[in-house]
Amino acid sequence: MTSAISRNWKHAVVTGGAGFVGSHLCAALLDAGAAVTCVDDFSTGRPENIAPLLERPGFTLVQADVAEELPVGRPPDLVLHFASPASPADYLRLPLHTMDTGSLGTRNALRLAQDAEARFVLASTSEVYGDPQQNPQDERYWGNVNPVGPRSVYDEAKRFGEALTTAHAQTHGTDTCIVRLFNTYGPRMRGHDGRAVPTFVRQALAGEPLTVTGDGHQTRSLCYVDDTVAGILAAAAHGMRGPVNIGNPGEITMLDLARLVVELAGSDSEIRYIERPVDDPAVRCPDITLALDKLGWEPRVGAEEGLRRTIAWFRAEAGR
Repeated sequence: MTSAISRNWKHAVVTGGAGFVGSHLCAALLDAGAAVTCVDDFSTGRPENIAPLLERPGFTLVQADVAEELPVGRPPDLVLHFASPASPADYLRLPLHTMDTGSLGTRNALRLAQDAEARFVLASTSEVYGDPQQNPQDERYWGNVNPVGPRSVYDEAKRFGEALTTAHAQTHGTDTCIVRLFNTYGPRMRGHDGRAVPTFVRQALAGEPLTVTGDGHQTRSLCYVDDTVAGILAAAAHGMRGPVNIGNPGEITMLDLARLVVELAGSDSEIRYIERPVDDPAVRCPDITLALDKLGWEPRVGAEEGLRRTIAWFRAEAGR
């Protein structure tokens, strides 16, 4: 992973740094020798995610809402804007906070990067493609999004964030990059956050039925968190503006995923079918040609290995 961090960052600010992906980014940057300021309001991030980092040299925690302020002390040379509720359970519970973070929070993070002449990376999402009519999705696809549906607070916050980031670069010359993340999973996910992998793993380990929505034939593309972090840092180091897809092009149905989790967990859980959420995408698969050609990046951890690691982490957490 450290080969992707070729700029030798001195001080990185990670908004949402106590979240799932953000905490892994903080650790990777510290491992590469950078000082890291983690900014989080803990609306969805967890103190446990960054507890091992608190005693490490160069790590600073700032509790703040990025939509209101970004008090980070000395100027950074890298700003990674990852603050946002990201799971359906969270953004449906915090709709206005989600939109404020994607708009006002992105504006504040961009101003910080502009004032410090720092590199800025926006964490966008495959949700900007909505329920896609193109599969796989490449960065030129404009998407098929319901702007007033239940998922719109997240989808449109990210789409607005991309537009704002682009306008900031064009108007002020800010050194920006947009990464579109696809279905990342791994240790430090919350079992009740509503996403498929942690939900299935939690249910399998508890011996509960795995709740598959609809007929289970809808697909996702799962990227293990170590691969996602490597892709993000490769994009940061490269200097590209993007957007660039960061994800695993290996597509799997939700029914097959549920069955695989049951097998790997050694569980005897059954499958239970429940109602499919409104505007739930039928397919989701990244075209990663741009990331491969420009960054030399592609995922290395297969679904079976990544799920084994994730299940082991959830099992260890449950045994504490």
